[in-house]
Amino acid sequence: MNAPVNSATARANAGADPLVIAGRTYTSRLLIGTGKYKDFDETRLAVEASGAEIVTVAIRRTNIGQNSNEPSLLDAVPPSRYTYLPNTAGCYTADDAVRTLRLARELLDGHDLVKLEVLGDPDTLFPNVMETLNAAETLVRDGFKVMVYTSDDPIIAKRLEEIGCCAVMPLASLIGSGMGILNPWNLQLILAEARVPVFVDAGVGTASDAAIAMELGCHGVLMNTAIAKAQNPVLMAQAMKKAVEAGRDAYLAGRMPRKLYSATPSSPTSGLIEPKTA
Repeated sequence: MNAPVNSATARANAGADPLVIAGRTYTSRLLIGTGKYKDFDETRLAVEASGAEIVTVAIRRTNIGQNSNEPSLLDAVPPSRYTYLPNTAGCYTADDAVRTLRLARELLDGHDLVKLEVLGDPDTLFPNVMETLNAAETLVRDGFKVMVYTSDDPIIAKRLEEIGCCAVMPLASLIGSGMGILNPWNLQLILAEARVPVFVDAGVGTASDAAIAMELGCHGVLMNTAIAKAQNPVLMAQAMKKAVEAGRDAYLAGRMPRKLYSATPSSPTSGLIEPKTA
């Protein structure tokens, strides 16, 4: 007997619901980070459990060949199997972010798909949108394919798209907060205008947060802390995989309208079988 086929996988394989980023098609809509795990072995197990095909790598914090005498992420999560998404975590200026991603391109043999984030302060890790815009312009001009972390401001998101970013990634709430989606209305405004994929990035705490993002119509979810800092990261990675798939299916299915005080029975009211009278 053939094993059952996951609906999201089958749909993507059939081309009915592809996720296309910078010209490449992916099956999984869950992107996960590779930091904050206890070791590279746990990182590998969580990535495998998540089903993710794209993994983010903090170039300033993770060894991908810079330190030849230390364990490398390249061995635990091989780039031959996963798409690496180098990011600029820890950068606070456009110049620093651009320099970091140029280094990543050298270390990864010309790899040009990157995640840009320029932070505003070390306490909230809220994005500095002005520095982000400046860095995005430079990186796009240099031939990078830029997925960009930003605020949930629809105007800024549209401007980043106009600059040439291949995906915009508004926060749900602050990085590492686990607070979930605090402003779904702004996300919907961004989604309504976007012509590139929109990913929720930052703030997801548990599976229901990921499902809500997907039900709103987001093209995917990126997370790290929610998995890495769970009591059981591998099990949480599995939960997030299912949540993203279920949320996408629910979005495509189209939910029933919300009706306040509408006592509509769930079963038909016509053609009822009447009881016999004595």
